Amino acid sequence: MTSRTVETPYGPARAELHCAPEGRAALLLGHGAGGGIAAPDLVAATRAAVDAGVHVALVEQPYRVAGRRAPAPAKQLDAAWLAVAEDLGETWFDEVPLLFGGRSSGARVACRTSAEGQAVAVLCLAFPVHPPGKPEKSRLDELDGVEVPALVVQGETDPFGRPEPAHHREVVLLKGDHNLKADLEGVHRAVAEWLARILRPLD
Repeated sequence: MTSRTVETPYGPARAELHCAPEGRAALLLGHGAGGGIAAPDLVAATRAAVDAGVHVALVEQPYRVAGRRAPAPAKQLDAAWLAVAEDLGETWFDEVPLLFGGRSSGARVACRTSAEGQAVAVLCLAFPVHPPGKPEKSRLDELDGVEVPALVVQGETDPFGRPEPAHHREVVLLKGDHNLKADLEGVHRAVAEWLARILRPLD
Protein backbone atom coordinates (compact mmCIF):
# COMPACT_ATOMS: atom_id res chain seq x y z
CA MET A 1 0.00 0.00 0.00
CA THR A 2 1.35 3.40 -1.05
CA SER A 3 0.02 6.89 -0.31
CA ARG A 4 0.28 9.68 -2.87
CA THR A 5 -0.61 13.36 -2.45
CA VAL A 6 -2.10 14.99 -5.55
CA GLU A 7 -2.47 18.73 -6.03
CA THR A 8 -5.94 19.79 -7.20
CA PRO A 9 -7.54 23.18 -7.89
CA TYR A 10 -8.99 23.05 -4.36
CA GLY A 11 -6.01 21.87 -2.34
CA PRO A 12 -4.18 18.58 -1.96
CA ALA A 13 -6.07 15.30 -2.24
CA ARG A 14 -4.65 11.98 -1.10
CA ALA A 15 -4.75 8.61 -2.80
CA GLU A 16 -4.12 5.35 -0.96
CA LEU A 17 -2.94 2.87 -3.59
CA HIS A 18 -3.55 -0.86 -3.37
CA CYS A 19 -1.84 -2.55 -6.29
CA ALA A 20 -2.76 -5.94 -7.69
CA PRO A 21 -0.11 -8.18 -9.24
CA GLU A 22 -0.28 -7.69 -13.01
CA GLY A 23 -3.31 -5.41 -12.65
CA ARG A 24 -5.50 -5.27 -15.76
CA ALA A 25 -7.46 -2.15 -14.75
CA ALA A 26 -7.56 0.49 -12.02
CA LEU A 27 -10.51 1.48 -9.84
CA LEU A 28 -10.67 4.89 -8.16
CA LEU A 29 -12.97 4.88 -5.12
CA GLY A 30 -14.29 7.97 -3.32
CA HIS A 31 -15.67 8.25 0.21
CA GLY A 32 -19.01 9.46 1.54
CA ALA A 33 -19.76 13.06 2.47
CA GLY A 34 -18.81 12.90 6.15
CA GLY A 35 -16.86 9.65 6.10
CA GLY A 36 -13.48 8.46 5.00
CA ILE A 37 -11.78 5.78 2.96
CA ALA A 38 -11.84 3.31 5.88
CA ALA A 39 -15.60 2.76 5.47
CA PRO A 40 -16.22 -1.01 5.69
CA ASP A 41 -17.91 -1.28 2.28
CA LEU A 42 -15.02 0.56 0.61
CA VAL A 43 -12.59 -1.84 2.28
CA ALA A 44 -14.64 -4.83 1.09
CA ALA A 45 -14.79 -3.45 -2.47
CA THR A 46 -11.05 -2.78 -2.44
CA ARG A 47 -10.34 -6.35 -1.38
CA ALA A 48 -12.65 -7.69 -4.10
CA ALA A 49 -11.03 -5.55 -6.79
CA VAL A 50 -7.45 -6.48 -5.85
CA ASP A 51 -8.49 -10.15 -5.76
CA ALA A 52 -9.89 -9.68 -9.28
CA GLY A 53 -6.59 -8.25 -10.55
CA VAL A 54 -7.60 -4.58 -10.38
CA HIS A 55 -5.48 -1.83 -8.82
CA VAL A 56 -7.39 0.42 -6.40
CA ALA A 57 -6.88 4.05 -5.41
CA LEU A 58 -8.91 5.14 -2.39
CA VAL A 59 -9.24 8.88 -2.90
CA GLU A 60 -9.56 11.39 -0.06
CA GLN A 61 -11.07 14.66 -1.20
CA PRO A 62 -9.20 17.88 -0.29
CA TYR A 63 -11.75 18.91 2.35
CA ARG A 64 -11.14 15.64 4.22
CA VAL A 65 -7.36 15.94 3.87
CA ALA A 66 -7.70 19.43 5.39
CA GLY A 67 -9.58 17.94 8.36
CA ARG A 68 -13.07 19.19 7.52
CA ARG A 69 -16.15 16.98 7.72
CA ALA A 70 -18.57 19.22 5.82
CA PRO A 71 -18.29 18.36 2.12
CA ALA A 72 -17.24 20.84 -0.52
CA PRO A 73 -19.71 21.87 -3.27
CA ALA A 74 -20.26 19.38 -6.08
CA LYS A 75 -18.31 21.44 -8.60
CA GLN A 76 -15.23 21.39 -6.36
CA LEU A 77 -15.57 17.68 -5.62
CA ASP A 78 -15.79 16.87 -9.32
CA ALA A 79 -12.82 19.07 -10.27
CA ALA A 80 -10.63 17.59 -7.52
CA TRP A 81 -11.65 14.05 -8.48
CA LEU A 82 -10.79 14.61 -12.15
CA ALA A 83 -7.43 16.09 -11.17
CA VAL A 84 -6.63 12.96 -9.18
CA ALA A 85 -7.82 10.70 -12.00
CA GLU A 86 -5.64 12.55 -14.50
CA ASP A 87 -2.59 12.41 -12.25
CA LEU A 88 -2.93 8.71 -11.46
CA GLY A 89 -3.78 7.92 -15.06
CA GLU A 90 -0.49 9.45 -16.15
CA THR A 91 1.70 8.08 -13.38
CA TRP A 92 0.55 4.85 -11.75
CA PHE A 93 -2.12 3.59 -14.11
CA ASP A 94 -0.90 4.79 -17.49
CA GLU A 95 -1.46 1.57 -19.43
CA VAL A 96 -4.73 0.26 -17.98
CA PRO A 97 -8.38 1.33 -18.25
CA LEU A 98 -9.83 3.39 -15.40
CA LEU A 99 -13.02 2.63 -13.50
CA PHE A 100 -14.64 5.22 -11.24
CA GLY A 101 -16.56 4.43 -8.06
CA GLY A 102 -17.34 5.36 -4.49
CA ARG A 103 -19.86 5.20 -1.72
CA SER A 104 -22.76 7.63 -1.27
CA SER A 105 -21.47 11.13 -2.16
CA GLY A 106 -18.41 9.51 -3.72
CA ALA A 107 -20.68 7.46 -5.98
CA ARG A 108 -22.38 10.65 -7.15
CA VAL A 109 -19.00 12.19 -8.01
CA ALA A 110 -18.03 9.05 -9.93
CA CYS A 111 -21.25 9.20 -11.96
CA ARG A 112 -21.01 12.91 -12.74
CA THR A 113 -17.39 12.68 -13.90
CA SER A 114 -17.43 9.31 -15.66
CA ALA A 115 -17.73 10.72 -19.18
CA GLU A 116 -15.17 13.51 -18.82
CA GLY A 117 -12.76 11.19 -17.02
CA GLN A 118 -13.21 8.48 -19.68
CA ALA A 119 -14.06 5.80 -17.14
CA VAL A 120 -14.90 2.43 -18.67
CA ALA A 121 -17.31 1.52 -15.85
CA VAL A 122 -18.78 2.93 -12.62
CA LEU A 123 -19.23 1.26 -9.22
CA CYS A 124 -21.75 2.81 -6.83
CA LEU A 125 -21.95 1.70 -3.21
CA ALA A 126 -25.09 3.01 -1.48
CA PHE A 127 -25.99 5.59 -4.14
CA PRO A 128 -28.10 8.28 -2.36
CA VAL A 129 -31.10 8.44 -4.69
CA HIS A 130 -32.69 11.18 -2.58
CA PRO A 131 -32.28 12.72 0.90
CA PRO A 132 -34.05 10.62 3.57
CA GLY A 133 -37.77 11.32 3.55
CA LYS A 134 -37.54 13.56 0.47
CA PRO A 135 -38.13 11.37 -2.59
CA GLU A 136 -39.12 14.44 -4.58
CA LYS A 137 -35.47 15.60 -4.48
CA SER A 138 -34.24 12.83 -6.75
CA ARG A 139 -30.63 12.54 -7.91
CA LEU A 140 -31.36 9.75 -10.35
CA ASP A 141 -30.37 11.96 -13.27
CA GLU A 142 -26.73 11.60 -12.15
CA LEU A 143 -27.01 7.82 -12.27
CA ASP A 144 -29.04 7.81 -15.46
CA GLY A 145 -26.37 9.95 -17.12
CA VAL A 146 -23.77 7.16 -16.86
CA GLU A 147 -23.23 5.69 -20.33
CA VAL A 148 -20.86 2.86 -19.40
CA PRO A 149 -21.54 -0.33 -17.42
CA ALA A 150 -22.54 0.48 -13.84
CA LEU A 151 -23.11 -1.55 -10.70
CA VAL A 152 -25.12 -0.23 -7.77
CA VAL A 153 -24.84 -2.14 -4.48
CA GLN A 154 -27.64 -0.95 -2.23
CA GLY A 155 -29.07 -1.84 1.18
CA GLU A 156 -32.66 -3.07 1.10
CA THR A 157 -33.67 -0.63 3.83
CA ASP A 158 -31.53 2.34 2.74
CA PRO A 159 -33.40 5.54 3.77
CA PHE A 160 -31.75 7.28 0.80
CA GLY A 161 -33.83 5.13 -1.54
CA ARG A 162 -32.82 2.58 -4.11
CA PRO A 163 -32.56 2.77 -7.89
CA GLU A 164 -33.98 0.33 -10.38
CA PRO A 165 -31.89 -1.62 -12.90
CA ALA A 166 -31.63 0.06 -16.29
CA HIS A 167 -29.70 -0.09 -19.54
CA HIS A 168 -26.01 -0.61 -18.65
CA ARG A 169 -26.97 -0.63 -14.94
CA GLU A 170 -27.11 -3.58 -12.58
CA VAL A 171 -28.51 -3.25 -9.07
CA VAL A 172 -27.65 -5.69 -6.27
CA LEU A 173 -29.76 -5.40 -3.12
CA LEU A 174 -28.21 -6.58 0.12
CA LYS A 175 -29.51 -6.93 3.65
CA GLY A 176 -29.02 -3.70 5.59
CA ASP A 177 -29.14 0.06 5.26
CA HIS A 178 -26.98 2.89 3.89
CA ASN A 179 -23.70 1.76 5.46
CA LEU A 180 -23.87 -1.76 3.93
CA LYS A 181 -22.16 -3.16 7.04
CA ALA A 182 -24.75 -5.93 7.46
CA ASP A 183 -23.45 -7.93 4.50
CA LEU A 184 -19.84 -7.05 3.70
CA GLU A 185 -19.27 -10.47 2.15
CA GLY A 186 -22.19 -9.68 -0.14
CA VAL A 187 -20.47 -6.43 -1.14
CA HIS A 188 -17.25 -8.33 -1.86
CA ARG A 189 -19.07 -11.00 -3.88
CA ALA A 190 -21.14 -8.52 -5.92
CA VAL A 191 -18.11 -6.39 -6.81
CA ALA A 192 -15.91 -9.39 -7.65
CA GLU A 193 -18.51 -11.01 -9.91
CA TRP A 194 -19.27 -7.73 -11.71
CA LEU A 195 -15.61 -6.90 -12.29
CA ALA A 196 -14.97 -10.36 -13.71
CA ARG A 197 -17.83 -9.89 -16.20
CA ILE A 198 -17.11 -6.36 -17.37
CA LEU A 199 -13.34 -6.74 -17.63
CA ARG A 200 -13.44 -9.92 -19.69
CA PRO A 201 -13.96 -8.02 -22.99
CA LEU A 202 -11.06 -5.67 -22.10
CA ASP A 203 -8.50 -8.45 -21.66
